[in-house]
Amino acid sequence: MIRVLLAEDQAMVRGALSALLKLESDIEVLGSAADGEIAWRELQRLKPDVLVTDIEMPGLTGLELAQRIQRQELPIKVIIVTTFARPGFLRRALDAGVSGYLLKDAPAENLAEALRTVHRGGRAIDPQLALEAWSEADPLNDRERQVLRLAGEGQSAGDIATQLNLSHGTVRNYLSEAIGKLGVANRIEAYRLARQKGWL
Repeated sequence: MIRVLLAEDQAMVRGALSALLKLESDIEVLGSAADGEIAWRELQRLKPDVLVTDIEMPGLTGLELAQRIQRQELPIKVIIVTTFARPGFLRRALDAGVSGYLLKDAPAENLAEALRTVHRGGRAIDPQLALEAWSEADPLNDRERQVLRLAGEGQSAGDIATQLNLSHGTVRNYLSEAIGKLGVANRIEAYRLARQKGWL
């Protein structure tokens, strides 16, 4: 039996995934979570074989959940099911130890098959996305990405400095580096381009 936890912030999608997987005789849905923080607590409590998660959720993103699982060396496989057909997201997911990456517009039966493949120790990656993922490298480092994401959400350099325990000058340097690496004029354009490429 493959024991699964679902993490998805959209209630309708979460319900549909759960109903779909419950039709499979070899898959048991242990529970579901509407945000990343709840998912993290449920992962530790339920100890599933596989986490099926979206990327963007309140609290922790699916990528941040995967990174925590990897850092703590938990024996839990991760499959991301997302609308984001962006090579940058896939690269970051693979770096975080994710075993599966499927798009929400894929045929429904693909998810059950992906769960079986990943549970056996294999990988289940959307093939077209896998080809594209290696065409363009992500130029940002983790701190630049973090600072740029907060700036794009409308926070000032001072707010970001306080939140991340950095000096105001350091935050400005990270933003300047990110803008330079992306070859754009300002932080708004940098944020927009990095989002489009899947680097945030």
